Amino acid sequence: MRSWKKLPEIFSRPLNGRFAIWFALLGLYIVISFTTRIIFLIWAAKDLDFNFIYIVRAFFTGFGFDITTGLSFLLLYTIYLLLFPKRWIGTWADRIITYFYVSVILLLIFFSWIAEFPFWDEFGVRFNFIAVDYLIYTYEVISNINESYPLPLIIAVLIGLVIGAFVLLNKTGILKNTFSDKRPIRVRAVYVIPMLTVSLMLLRTMKNKQADFSNNLVVNELGKNGVFSFFAAFRSNELDYDMFYPKLKDEEAYTILKKMLLQENQRYASAQWYNISRITKGADEIRPNIILVAIESFSGDFLKAFGNKDNLTPYYDSLTNKSIFFTNLYATGTRTVRGMEALTLCVPPTPGNSIVRRPHNDHIFSIATILKQKGYHSYFIYGGDGYFDNMNNFFAGQGFDIVDRDRGNPLSDPIGTHRYNIPDNEVHFENAWGVCDEDLYRQSIKYADKGFEERRPFFEFVMTTSNHKPYTFPDGAINLPKGNRNAAVKYTDYALGKFIAEAQKKTWFKNTVFVIVADHCASSAGKWEINIDKHHIPAIIYNLPCKPQKINRLVSQIDLMPTVFGYLNWSYNTVLYGEDINQTGRGKERAFIANYRTLGLLKGNTFTQMNDRKMVQQFKVSEKDKALSEIKNPNKVETSEAIAYYQTASERFKSGKMKMTH
Repeated sequence: MRSWKKLPEIFSRPLNGRFAIWFALLGLYIVISFTTRIIFLIWAAKDLDFNFIYIVRAFFTGFGFDITTGLSFLLLYTIYLLLFPKRWIGTWADRIITYFYVSVILLLIFFSWIAEFPFWDEFGVRFNFIAVDYLIYTYEVISNINESYPLPLIIAVLIGLVIGAFVLLNKTGILKNTFSDKRPIRVRAVYVIPMLTVSLMLLRTMKNKQADFSNNLVVNELGKNGVFSFFAAFRSNELDYDMFYPKLKDEEAYTILKKMLLQENQRYASAQWYNISRITKGADEIRPNIILVAIESFSGDFLKAFGNKDNLTPYYDSLTNKSIFFTNLYATGTRTVRGMEALTLCVPPTPGNSIVRRPHNDHIFSIATILKQKGYHSYFIYGGDGYFDNMNNFFAGQGFDIVDRDRGNPLSDPIGTHRYNIPDNEVHFENAWGVCDEDLYRQSIKYADKGFEERRPFFEFVMTTSNHKPYTFPDGAINLPKGNRNAAVKYTDYALGKFIAEAQKKTWFKNTVFVIVADHCASSAGKWEINIDKHHIPAIIYNLPCKPQKINRLVSQIDLMPTVFGYLNWSYNTVLYGEDINQTGRGKERAFIANYRTLGLLKGNTFTQMNDRKMVQQFKVSEKDKALSEIKNPNKVETSEAIAYYQTASERFKSGKMKMTH
C-alpha cells in the first residue's frame, strides 16, 4: 500500500527515473513532428485555404497522430521497462539493450523526418502508397536516392543526429537516471499500464481518413503524420470497391454504363444486361505498324501550345502541327502503371493498386487482344528492369514480347513469352531507372527492323525513363545542366527528335504510325484532393495518312488507342471502356481522373468525386485554371454515371469478366 501513497511523487518526476528516456524520446518525436507541420504549412501556403478553424483542427488531429506514432515506436520498450528484472537494472545487459533500442528508434525518427521533405516536394502529400512501393523496389529507389542526393552526407547527418541525441541525453542526466532507478515491477506498472492502455486505444481508434475533413488537400495532409500514413497506405493498398465506395444495384449500374459506352458506329453483341461486348464497324481497314511512346512525366504545361515560354520541347511542338493533336486530354492517374493501364486496358482506374500491379492480371481483354486479331507482333520496350512495378508480368500476360534491361532478378522473367535483354554494348548511358532515351529508341528501331523482316505488322509500347529524377542524361546532348526537371524535359524532346529522324530513314517508316503521349504529369501536388490541371497531358498521332488536326474535345487517356483504331477504320469486337472520340456523341465526352483512393469523373465543367468513405462530392470546374468550387446539391444523373463506371470496372476485374476467356 505504501507504494500507492507515493503516486504524486512518482508522476511529478518522470525525467528523473527509470522512464526518463521513454518520456524524452516521445517528447523529441512530438516536437519534430510539430516543427515539420509548421514547415509544410509555410511551404504549401500558396495552395492553402486559410481557414483558421480548419488549420487549428489539422494541428490537433496531427497531434493525435503524432502521439499514436510515438507511442507505437516505444511499445516494445514500454514492455521491456516493465518486465526487465529489478536486480539487473543498470547492468551491461540493460545498457546494451537500451542503447540498441534507442539507436534504432532515433534512426527511424530522424530518417522519416528527413525523408518526408523530398517526398512532400515531389508529391505534395505525406507518405502514401507510393512510399510503400518504393520500399519494395529497393534497387531502383536506393540507386535513385544515391544519384539524386548526397547519400554519404545524408548518412553522416543521420549518424550525427543520433550521436547528438545521445550526448544530450547524457548531459541532461537522463541516461544516468534510467540506469540508476531500481523501482520494483509493481511501481513500474503504475506507468506502464496507462501507457499501454492509451497506446492500444489510440492504435485502434486513430484512422488516417480522420484527417480528411476539408476539401483542401494541404489542410488534410497537415493533419496527418508521415509514418502513420505510411502504414495506413501499407494496409489499404488494395481497396475493395463494394466495401468502401457508393454503389448502385448491379443491373442498374450496367444499364447506365451500356447507354454511355455505345458509340455511333457500334451495336451490342448481346442483350444480356451485364454483357458490354460491342461490335465496332469500320471500312477500308489499313494495318500500319504502330509505335506507342509513353513519355515519363510529360506534363501538358511543358509545351509551347499550352503556354510554356522556355522552349523545352521544340521538336514535340513541331510535331503537333503535323499530327492529330489532342489538346484536352487527361491522364487517369499520377503514376506510370496507371498510364500503362489506361493505354492498354482502356478502363477507368479502379481504387487501390493499378491492375498492372495486381495478381491475376493476365489474359485480360486489352488493345493487345485486338492487335493480335489483326495479326500484329507486339513488344514492350523498357529501359530499366521490367520487374519494377510488375511490368514484365503484366505485359507478358497480355501477349507482349519483352525488351528490357536484365539486372539478374529471377522474378523479372515472365512466363510464356520471349524476353530480350538490352546488352551492355548497346548502352551508352544509364541511371537508376534505366538506359537513356536515345539508347531506348535505338532498341525500338532494332525491333522495328526485326518486325519488318518478319513481314507482319508490329506494335511497340515504348516506355521512357529519362524525364525522372535524378534527371541525368548523356553529356553534350543539350545546352542545360543535368539534375533538374527542365533539362530532363529538353533532353527527352531532343532524343525523340533523333528517334523520328532515324526512323524516317527506314523502309518501314512510311507505313508506321507514331502515338506519342505522357504516362502522367510531372507533379500532382496542389490545393485539392485531385488537381485536374495536374492531369492534363499532351498526345499526338503522327504519320497517319490524313490531314493534321487539332482535337479540342474532352478526351480520357483510355480513349487514345480506340481513337487510333478508328483512324485505321478497324472493325472489331470490344469490351474496352475507352471510346473513339470521333464516334462519340456530342455531350458524352468524359475523362477519368483519380488517385489510389479518390475516384473522379470530369464531364463538361462538372467534376464528380468519390472517396473511400462513400462520400460523393461535385464541383464546378473553372475554364481558366481548372479551379474547383463545390456544388451543394450534386446532380444525381452525373453521380450515377460516375458510380456506374467505377463500380462496374471494379466488379469486372474482381469477377474475372475482364478476362478474354470469360
